[in-house]
Amino acid sequence: MSEGDSVGDSVHGKPSVVYRFFTRLGQIYQSWLDKSTPYTAVRWVVTLGLSFVYMIRVYLLQGWYIVTYALGIYHLSLFIAFLSPKVDPSLMEDSDDGPSLPTKQNEEFRPFIRRLPEFKFWHAATKGILVAMVCTFFEAFNVPVFWPILVMYFIMLFCITMKRQIKHMIKYRYIPFTHGKRRYKGKEDVGKTFAS
Repeated sequence: MSEGDSVGDSVHGKPSVVYRFFTRLGQIYQSWLDKSTPYTAVRWVVTLGLSFVYMIRVYLLQGWYIVTYALGIYHLSLFIAFLSPKVDPSLMEDSDDGPSLPTKQNEEFRPFIRRLPEFKFWHAATKGILVAMVCTFFEAFNVPVFWPILVMYFIMLFCITMKRQIKHMIKYRYIPFTHGKRRYKGKEDVGKTFAS
């Protein structure tokens, strides 16, 4: 390979200033994401705050309803992926490949593994809100629509989608909110020891 052929290299073989800048920016961003991982409640409060600021902005501007509708559809699809198991039981019905959800009381406990983990759900939802917020600064995204139709259509879509998801959960007997293996209490320790 000759000099300058790899991505981000300048003519002399060293990474260009722009490439180094964006690489460093990506590292800082990933560092902040890594530091925020254990703070689930704080992350979601910040996301809800951003969502509230976005809703106030749309309300005050009286526009950008298509952007808001697209954001709602995006969040709904993320939520459905969050509630769904990684391996769809309807596809695994006849085959014995891979892990499956326990269907009988005496089967071994297997934790619920989501198709979209909580952290990725939060990250995608927050990015979606920020992208929608940026879109409200451009008049090109302010398409005139009759917003009550969009609200009714979204409510109808939400109800139909959640009904289908709940039926799927009932049919394949899984609950997407498990808190670990059930612990059974044995005989209580009274603290008496044998003395010789």
